[in-house]
Amino acid sequence: MDQSRRPPLADSSPALLAKGYAWLPDRRRRTTSPVVRARLMGQHAVALHGPDAVRFFYDERHVERGTALPGPVLSTLFGHGAVHTLDGRAHRTRKHMFLSLLTGPEAVAGVVDHVTKVWDETVPSWAGRPSVVLFDEVSRILTRGVCRWAGIPLDDVDRVARDMVAMVDGFATPGPRHWRARRARARSEAWLGRLVEDVRDGDTGAPAGSALDVVARHRDADGLLLDPHTAAVELLNVVRPTVAVCWFVSYAAHALHRGPDLRERLSEDDAAYAVAFAHELRRFYPFAPFLGGRAVTDLEWQGEPIPSGTLVLLDLYGQNHDPDLWADPYGFEPGRFLNRPPERDELIPQGGGDRTTGHRCPGEDITIALLGALGPRLARLDYTVPHQDLRIPLNRVPSRVRSGFVIEGVRVPTPARHGAGRAAG
Repeated sequence: MDQSRRPPLADSSPALLAKGYAWLPDRRRRTTSPVVRARLMGQHAVALHGPDAVRFFYDERHVERGTALPGPVLSTLFGHGAVHTLDGRAHRTRKHMFLSLLTGPEAVAGVVDHVTKVWDETVPSWAGRPSVVLFDEVSRILTRGVCRWAGIPLDDVDRVARDMVAMVDGFATPGPRHWRARRARARSEAWLGRLVEDVRDGDTGAPAGSALDVVARHRDADGLLLDPHTAAVELLNVVRPTVAVCWFVSYAAHALHRGPDLRERLSEDDAAYAVAFAHELRRFYPFAPFLGGRAVTDLEWQGEPIPSGTLVLLDLYGQNHDPDLWADPYGFEPGRFLNRPPERDELIPQGGGDRTTGHRCPGEDITIALLGALGPRLARLDYTVPHQDLRIPLNRVPSRVRSGFVIEGVRVPTPARHGAGRAAG
């Protein structure tokens, strides 16, 4: 391998921690090569981007995911033994369980109906409060809604919502956020593991066909039931990503505050625009910076060698802001998706590839549908936005609106005032 194709000697992990989402796009702008070579945690890493790279990355003949996930990410975000750590037949069998729960019109409508019912029950109470932190409130709404749908009984919604948020918030950072995420995961796995055992012993009922019932009864590729710990991990992989939609709802508030014309359009009864708005939220705002896998054999990408065992990164944030794919990529323009729905491997905030056979998030349709339902509800809500820190730092992974997006003077619109939302800075 010539010098330009060797990984640099210096480790880029400190630069990644310092720059966050901007690290890979900055590196890509400084090279003419179709790949970015780096050293991360002492390992040779090669980063790819673009729709063709997505297809290359998700081909199991090229890249495997199971061995590439770092222990700290498994101990916080996904859980040890999760579907994300599997490949081949084992992955397809476990993934089928998620597909049966999370895909199709009935499944999507079920989650959305439960969450929107909780939203409609809860939001009127905001009118009697001096201020509301939207991020926190929506995390509780989503927790209550998805757990009702999943058949999971809740004794302490606040604690469960905090733990779901903590697992996402601390997966990509050292320090207090990371340790808070680990404690949240340990607590949640112990709780749901006991619940699965109670269901199997007949001490607790699980509604037929609910996520709790399906996961508790699922048999893996070896024909065996999941052990209680792994069952708890996979229940969390149903609940936690749904609660994480609170990131995008607070981003929706941020977008509406910056663009009052967006608020007026979104408040109308236009399902197509609501979905376009949801797609643009997921494209524009930061969530996952990249995905990682490992080369299963010696590979070549556009003339660049990728030795077996190399860490292969797929640049999600960079691709979602690539000017070769998106006109005005740093402008928030939902209209870009009105006449042209996104291609499968073009818009990849939750990964790419075929979700039925690969590692693409099976709950992506639920995320889009939830945003399509909650976005218009937010746009129709009447409130003021006090002075606060609305920055979204790109060196924080995952990023979020610093203040959580505080709103005051909430008034729930009556039918006569439908769409009369306002936002004052």
